[in-house]
Amino acid sequence: QVQLVESGGGLVQPGGSLRLSCAASGNIFRITAMGWYRQAPGKQRELVASMPSGGTTTYIDSVKGRFTISRDNVKNTVSLQMNSLKPEDTAVYYCNADIVLLGYGPKQYNFWGQGTQVTVSS
Repeated sequence: QVQLVESGGGLVQPGGSLRLSCAASGNIFRITAMGWYRQAPGKQRELVASMPSGGTTTYIDSVKGRFTISRDNVKNTVSLQMNSLKPEDTAVYYCNADIVLLGYGPKQYNFWGQGTQVTVSS
């Protein structure tokens, strides 16, 4: 029904930058929220940043001032600009979206991307 496809991960040195992108496609009527989660080895998945439609953008404290989330509501994309990267930012980053589907009424469904690896290391 819906696919979220991420791109932009990779290996970067501490202090460097990466930009993650996620494109949603499929049976989409409206996307109500998009965001990014991450999961480091041995740790629980955590919300990094979220951007609801018409709502307040939120960030986990550890990335405030370094990461910026943005959306293109026409293209159904969400991006995460990551600056001043630290080794502790190393994780698999997942795109997430709450989507109202065409022909399925007003209910929102939650979808995940496949994940993209971000490694911060010298």
